[in-house]
Amino acid sequence: MLRVQKVRLYLNQIMKQVLDDLCDYRRYCWNQGLALWNDMYDASLVLEDKKLRPSARKVRDELVANKEDWQYQLSARCLQLAISDLGKAWQNFFK
Repeated sequence: MLRVQKVRLYLNQIMKQVLDDLCDYRRYCWNQGLALWNDMYDASLVLEDKKLRPSARKVRDELVANKEDWQYQLSARCLQLAISDLGKAWQNFFK
């Protein structure tokens, strides 16, 4: 037996702005991560070195090391989840 529970959120303007900012930041992290992932992947193909192959951890660590000041105001979890999802998408692409 499955139980379903619907939840309706009534957001005020401040909550809407915070959610919009977090969604924009997650999109930014995804795009930055994808660009870095592609660069790392191309470098590993050119140099034929498997140690240079990108992983979610390498990409995340690189993005965290190069964070800008405005990024510290937003949740770090957005960056972590975006790169985690990017890693899963990359693995699924090659399957």
